[in-house]
Amino acid sequence: MDLAAHTARLLDNYHRCFGADLIARGADEAERLMSAPFVMLSHGTQPEPVFNYGNHTAQTLFEMNWATLTALPSRYSAEAMHRNERQRLLDEVTTQGYSDNYRGIRISATGKRFYIDSARIWMLLDASGKRVGQAATFSEWEML
Repeated sequence: MDLAAHTARLLDNYHRCFGADLIARGADEAERLMSAPFVMLSHGTQPEPVFNYGNHTAQTLFEMNWATLTALPSRYSAEAMHRNERQRLLDEVTTQGYSDNYRGIRISATGKRFYIDSARIWMLLDASGKRVGQAATFSEWEML
């Protein structure tokens, strides 16, 4: 994956959906997003979408390194009992293009549960407008 191009896609689509920049644009934005103090995740459009990006904060919270996180089907970030709720949200994002106030429970690789609040989820489109994934960011979570 070209990290700079993927970062630009994440940031461009965030601005398209929410009308603001997630971080200041420009030089070293890929490094700055990777080290941002909030969670940033994305997955592709496979039948079983797999994470294709997770910044350092996401890796720490989910207790996975880059290789493990980017091999994980994204539905496994939620416990089995919360997966239907998560799927309804993602279906809504596919239809509406974004959601700006999601709340829910997620789980780390070691089974630690945490509640996320005020998450923003949005569709990722390529330059031609084709859907290529979904992304999420949040900065509010509480360990349960």
